[in-house]
Amino acid sequence: MILIGWSSQLEETGEQFMVRIEIEGRGVLIAGPLEDIARRFEDEFVRRGFTRKSLMNQLRLLAHLSRWLQARGIAVGELTAGQVEVFLAERRRTHTGLFSRKALGPTLEWLAYEGVIPAAATIAPTATDPVELVGFEGYLRVERHLAASTIAANVARARRFLAGYAPPEGAVALTAAEVTRALLDEGVTRRPVSVKAFGYTLRALLRFFFITGVTSHDLSAATLVIRSPQPSRLPVGASRDEVAALLVSCDRDTSAGLRDHAVLLLLAHLGLRAIEVARLRLDDLDWRRGEILVRGKGNRDERLPLPAEVGEAVVAYLQEARPAGVGFREVFAADRAPLRPLTREAVGGIVERACDRASLARFGAHRLRHTLGEQMVAAAVPLDAIGQVLRHETALTTAGYARVDVTALRDLAQPWPAMTGGGRS
Repeated sequence: MILIGWSSQLEETGEQFMVRIEIEGRGVLIAGPLEDIARRFEDEFVRRGFTRKSLMNQLRLLAHLSRWLQARGIAVGELTAGQVEVFLAERRRTHTGLFSRKALGPTLEWLAYEGVIPAAATIAPTATDPVELVGFEGYLRVERHLAASTIAANVARARRFLAGYAPPEGAVALTAAEVTRALLDEGVTRRPVSVKAFGYTLRALLRFFFITGVTSHDLSAATLVIRSPQPSRLPVGASRDEVAALLVSCDRDTSAGLRDHAVLLLLAHLGLRAIEVARLRLDDLDWRRGEILVRGKGNRDERLPLPAEVGEAVVAYLQEARPAGVGFREVFAADRAPLRPLTREAVGGIVERACDRASLARFGAHRLRHTLGEQMVAAAVPLDAIGQVLRHETALTTAGYARVDVTALRDLAQPWPAMTGGGRS
């Protein structure tokens, strides 16, 4: 039970009133400029589904922030992002947890939404990127149509390169020497696969600089070729029994079980990528036509038929388990507060936890995509049709599935010629 009331102890002493919030016998005292909104804060976070522990943590952060503002004479409506950083820095020195931007995020976002603090206070201050890097980010987004996570990774590598190796005059003065030195230094402390990714980013960045006139020469040739040989891997899917075990492991008497069951069916029966499941929106489900709009890689949107079993699982989740009143259109939501759309990583976690429940060795969401590919190969579906269903960008990607049909490959194999004459010719 959640109770809220005035602190009788402070009433007797004649001091400023405080708000005391009690949750299952544990209380938080909130004094200072934020005490007036404590009741609304509590009600909203209960509505969002915060657990008792999470709600107490947010209330403690609210109480500490309110006391800190009062002690320093800072008006709530004038709070800045820099002052938030000072508050967190002081909290790190005096507390053992809940001292990051991420921890304080839900409180700040709600305060800004209610107009209590300026919206700018919720944004972590960052160093201003050079205009060339801003242009590179726009190029990756508009011209290359890369995913937001890929753009962020490339921009982070490019930022690190420019900060550490660009001459004082800026990117315009870059030479092949800085490029080579950056790659060699990268190889000292990082794995080959990381160095390879760094090289790809530099090559794209330097080509962009040359095309846009930032540099007078194309320095992309100075990026060393990083060879990191990888074994040729076959696309290996889960067996039918393993997929069945994953589905059975979902407790459909719970909200999380209904959600996980629908997610697993989308992965295994439609071959969606984890990010595609996370991006799925209510508007993408065309119930009349029995179709689903898949928002794929490279901003490619394609429609697929929605099998009855998958559609029924999604309907069951939407009707019985999806939280009401969420402010987003994505189909799948987290089952713990704060309520937010699932991420690619969360979809992968659903598969891994299902593996644990089914007593299977853990594997990722992409393996279920391979499962569909293998099943189509076994059913003698042509490779070009498999590529359409899995939405491969090139036929070369689909060709990998031809290697998993061992029976067909055995028929193609020619017998080893018998040796004649008792020796080599």
